Amino acid sequence: MNPRLILASSSKYRRELLSRLVTDFTPVSPEVDESSFHEKSASPEQLAIRLALEKTRVVFDQYPNAVVIGSDQLVDLDRNALGKPGTSAAAVAQLMAMSGKQHRLLTAVCVLSPAGQIEFLNETLLQMRSLSRSEAERYVTLDQPLDCAGSYRIERRGIALFESIRTDDFTAIMGLPLIRLSQVLRDLRFAVP
Repeated sequence: MNPRLILASSSKYRRELLSRLVTDFTPVSPEVDESSFHEKSASPEQLAIRLALEKTRVVFDQYPNAVVIGSDQLVDLDRNALGKPGTSAAAVAQLMAMSGKQHRLLTAVCVLSPAGQIEFLNETLLQMRSLSRSEAERYVTLDQPLDCAGSYRIERRGIALFESIRTDDFTAIMGLPLIRLSQVLRDLRFAVP
């Protein structure tokens, strides 16, 4: 019998994604002050991995016999980490900063279990088209991407903001890279189609 599977996230997007692989899991919201990690100097890659690990560890400490999956996502724009905007004004500002530029969307995943720790990082390169302020404002009003790193929902109207996207796993853009995660879960003996 497999151990209990827990998703260390309050994100409805990650819940929906994980349910593509398995149906029997429990979402648990990790209580982590992300802002304290952003204040420490680190590369965007290190920050994403550190946040994913901390979210996973907080929940694993409560359920040490479970398999716990945690993830974090941020945008690397010119080596500056952009997270969730939180407000419409901040979302428009992020979009304008990325307008006409390429950025990296970094999605870090950590899996903790009694068998050990696995972590990996998915990188997606996105070329945003040049946006006018009115386009950015209209987009934010329509999609309300206030809880999305980089201020866009690629699975909705946000796709229209881009000229090109290069990725090994499109699901990483939505918050959880399922190709690599499905292999990790199979290695941990979960039945993943």
